Amino acid sequence: MSFPSQVRVFEMSPRDGLQNEPGELITTAVKIELINRLSACGLSHIEAASFVSPKWVPQMGDASEVMAGITRKAGVTYAALTPNLKGVESAFAAEVDEIAVFSAASEAFTQKNINCSIAESLARFEPVLEAARNKGIKVRGYVSTVMGCPYQGDVDPKQVAQVANALYAMGCYEISLGDTIGVGTPLKAKRMLEAVNRDIPMNNLAAHFHDTYGQAIGNLYAVLEEGLAVVDASVAGLGGCPYARGASGNVATEDVLYLLQGLGIETGINLQDLINTGDWITRQLKRANGSKVALALGAQHEQK
Repeated sequence: MSFPSQVRVFEMSPRDGLQNEPGELITTAVKIELINRLSACGLSHIEAASFVSPKWVPQMGDASEVMAGITRKAGVTYAALTPNLKGVESAFAAEVDEIAVFSAASEAFTQKNINCSIAESLARFEPVLEAARNKGIKVRGYVSTVMGCPYQGDVDPKQVAQVANALYAMGCYEISLGDTIGVGTPLKAKRMLEAVNRDIPMNNLAAHFHDTYGQAIGNLYAVLEEGLAVVDASVAGLGGCPYARGASGNVATEDVLYLLQGLGIETGINLQDLINTGDWITRQLKRANGSKVALALGAQHEQK
């Protein structure tokens, strides 16, 4: 296989990056400005919100207000995570462009996370997919713990393929393969992708790798080499998994973009604008920037 000539970067920071941020609730205004800044960087896909119960994910409690407040840019898809039919209805009312559902390749993780089996979690998505079909809205499917689980350890690539196939058969146009706790290595990533790609075309697959062990960029190189052309990432490396002890954030979008540029792969994204955005949001959150590229190249602060 050879590297793709173009890669679509799916920006996760407004949802996956902020949903587990500790401390005070992040203001709606900050979330709106983050999304608007990301849109201006040249990103074509942004997961902007999650329509879940504020009881379980307080940081996402203002999803409707966020969607109402953003300045929508032509050519940008603003997506949202919708775990159930109630969430879907709210997402439709907020005029999201695309929705997503979320399962796992590990039975133990699914039981601990949402208190049901993998099969039961998939069954819950059927009315969600039906509602989206009736509305003409695309659905993305996430499979977490594709290379390891905090409770059961290693995850068989065949199990990943089974869950991915089920979501694809339901009608998910794209399956995002998530190394939720960041334990994967390049060879594991290749073998996992090969198992899934037996039944699902490469054009319908995405990589969602966390950087807990510092392997995310190496793992992405491995799957890009196989022809995968969609990468999930989060500016400044924001995010993490609340169910996995020590699990750090998503791979930083700045670091992914630097890798892609080095490989001569087109993205349509401005790296310096992205670095500036990552610097801005980490200052708002009063936290360290998780991007090595951002730290090396530095932000160009606006003159005020």
